[in-house]
Amino acid sequence: MTAVRILDVADGSSFALIPPCADGRFDHRTCDYWEDAERGSKASRASWLEATPVTRPLAPALSDNPFAPPPREPAVNPFTTDDEGGVGDNPFAPRVQRERPLSVGVPRKLALLDRGRSVFGSYAKVLLSDEEPVAYCQFGPLSAYPRASRLRELYPQLPESPLPAVITCVATTAGARRGGHARRLVEEVCRDLTERGFSAVEAYPDLTLTENAASAAQAGFWNELGFATAVDDERYPVMRREL
Repeated sequence: MTAVRILDVADGSSFALIPPCADGRFDHRTCDYWEDAERGSKASRASWLEATPVTRPLAPALSDNPFAPPPREPAVNPFTTDDEGGVGDNPFAPRVQRERPLSVGVPRKLALLDRGRSVFGSYAKVLLSDEEPVAYCQFGPLSAYPRASRLRELYPQLPESPLPAVITCVATTAGARRGGHARRLVEEVCRDLTERGFSAVEAYPDLTLTENAASAAQAGFWNELGFATAVDDERYPVMRREL
């Protein structure tokens, strides 16, 4: 029996599991088509797979600046109880610590996927069949994808509130097609979005593209998953599912 696992793309190891596109001209790991409404591209770009270098600008020494103020003693925290100036057992100190998004030392696409994780959660999932990555799905709040926002503005009949989550990409490797993997992955994404508090999700297929070039599948795919055709356009329909 085939073993299936679905993972959130949340770090370098899970990012490395993103499967290849069926068309080698494209790469999920270097695509910023939805994140950049002006210049975004789906193209495979090898340079994007390199980690962003960590650079630390050298701060000028204050001692060399004749106009710099003299050094000051550190301010005293009246609520501090430990010897290191920390918060100790201060009941008034905030306890919630948000994990900072990955931005340096990682590939550019991973930084894009991670930028809102501490607030929203993950922006992508991978489905593994017998530990082989075979399907990929990218999603998130509408605000994370300017191209989706721009497309949505073309259709004033769409509800403005509450704003939906969006699924911008769903794809299966060429060898795993017709196995139900993409459907299973989208169902898991919809379940996850429901738990995150969304009441609707939308997808924006491009009917002018071939199956291998389209990032958001075809309208029929979404209909089979319970999505209604919110905007019936012969080129750029809007598919919507209430959660």
